[in-house]
Amino acid sequence: MLRSLLLGVSVAVLFILPMTAQDQDNDKSLDVRSPAGDLHVGKDADASKAGLPVYPGAQPQNKENNDPVNLALSTGSFGMKLIVAKYETDDPAEKVLAFYRDKMKKYGKVLECHSTDEKADFHSDDEKGSKALKCEGDNTGPVRELKVGTEDNAHIVAIQDPQGSKRTIFAVIYLRKHEKGEI
Repeated sequence: MLRSLLLGVSVAVLFILPMTAQDQDNDKSLDVRSPAGDLHVGKDADASKAGLPVYPGAQPQNKENNDPVNLALSTGSFGMKLIVAKYETDDPAEKVLAFYRDKMKKYGKVLECHSTDEKADFHSDDEKGSKALKCEGDNTGPVRELKVGTEDNAHIVAIQDPQGSKRTIFAVIYLRKHEKGEI
C-alpha cells in the first residue's frame, strides 16, 4: 500500500509541476491543502531545512535539471518529507567530509559509504519498523556518502570529487517518512 501511495504522489507531482510552471515563476512553490491531505512542492530546499548547516563558503549548484527539491506530503495515514540541495565549493572533498561527519554525529552513528553515483539509496520494505541505514553494493566508487539514521528518518551527504575539477560537489539529503500516529 505504501508503494502505491508513493507512486500516486509521484505521478501527481509530475502532472502538477508542469501545469503550475506555466502560471508561476520558477522559484515559486506549490501548496495544496485539502481534506485528504496537504502537499508542498518547491525549490525552497537548503541544508538547514535538512537539519544541517551549509558548508562554509559553499554555493548552491544551480545547473539545469539540478534544482533543489523540497517535497512534503501529509495525509491522515501517511506523511513524507524529502529535501535535496546540491552545493559546490573550492575546498577539497576531505575537508567537506570532515565538516559534515562532525555535524551529523548529533543524529547518531555516521557511516561512510562509497558508490558509483550520487543517487542516495533508500531501501524500503513494506514491513513495520524502519531499518538502520547501511552501505549498499560493493561499497566502492568515487562518490562518498555520509549516512546517519534509518530508512524512515535519514540524513545523507553525498560528496563527489570530480576528476580534473578543482571544485567539490556535494548534496545534502533528508528523508522522513511516517505512518498514522507516528511523528
